[in-house]
Amino acid sequence: MIAAIRTHNLRRWLAPLALIAALTMAAPVLAQDPPSSDLLNAVLWMQRSVEYKATALGAFALARIRLDQALADRNWTGAPKEQTGAYQSLPPAVILDIDETILDNSGYQAWMVLKGTSFDPKTWNAYVNTVTSVAIPGAVEFAKYADSKGVKVFYITNRTAEEEAPTRKNLEKFGFPMGGGVDTMLMTRKQPDWGSAKGTRRAHVAKSYRVLLNLGDNFGDFVDEYRGNEAERLKVMDEHKDRWGREWIMLANPSYGSFESAPFKHDFKQSDADRRKAKRNVLDAWPGP
Repeated sequence: MIAAIRTHNLRRWLAPLALIAALTMAAPVLAQDPPSSDLLNAVLWMQRSVEYKATALGAFALARIRLDQALADRNWTGAPKEQTGAYQSLPPAVILDIDETILDNSGYQAWMVLKGTSFDPKTWNAYVNTVTSVAIPGAVEFAKYADSKGVKVFYITNRTAEEEAPTRKNLEKFGFPMGGGVDTMLMTRKQPDWGSAKGTRRAHVAKSYRVLLNLGDNFGDFVDEYRGNEAERLKVMDEHKDRWGREWIMLANPSYGSFESAPFKHDFKQSDADRRKAKRNVLDAWPGP
C-alpha cells in the first residue's frame, strides 16, 4: 500500500517536471531573435518613418516645378548624352525608374530581413507577380500632372521583359499613365541591346522625344558609369553637379543600390562576411574617447 502511494506521488511530480523541462528546452527557440540584417534600419525607415514620406513628397514637388520650367525652355534636356540633333522641336517626355522611385517594394525587403535571406531573382519574380508593390508618396500625382501637360511618361526599369505584365498591372492599379498607343514600358532584355545599363534605353526615348526630366533612386538611373569604385563614382557625380535637383531628381533609397556594392567592387561572388568587411572598412569612424 505504501509503495503504491509513493509510486502515485512520484508520477504526480514527474509529469509537471517533464513539462517544465520541455518548456525550458524550448524557451531559447521561442525567444530567439530574427537573424541580424544590414537592411533592418533602412527598411524600418522606408516603411514607418514620416521622414521618408516627406522626402519623397519633396522630390516630386520639386519635379513639378522643374517640369514647368523645362516646358518653357526649349533647350532644356534631361538626357544630355543621349539627346542629339534638333531635339528642341521634339515632343516632351519624362523618364521614371520604377523600383523605389515610383513603386515601393519594401515588403520584399522586409521579408528578407525577417527570413535572414538575400535577393534572389526567383523570389523577386514571385514577389513581382503578386502585384502588391505600393505607390511611393507623390509619384502618381506627379506622373498624372506630367501627362496632363502633354508630356509622355516613360518607365525605364531593370525589371525584366518577362515581368512586364505584372508590372503593368501594378502601375495601372494606381492610375499611372501608360502611354496610350506608345510603348512606354522599357524593360531590361526587351531588346537585345537593353541590358542593365540604361543608356541605350534613354537613347531610344531621346530619338523621338525631348527628355525634360529623369527621376530615379540609383546612380545607374542617370549615368552608365555607376559601377566604378567610390572615387570614380564621386568624380562622375561631380561632373554632373549642376544637373542634380534640376533635370535629374534622386529619390532616397537606403536599402539597396550601387552605393552598397561599390566598397566590394560590385563583386557579388564574395561571401556575405567579406562584403560586410569591405563596407565596414570604408566607414569614416570617430576614433573614440
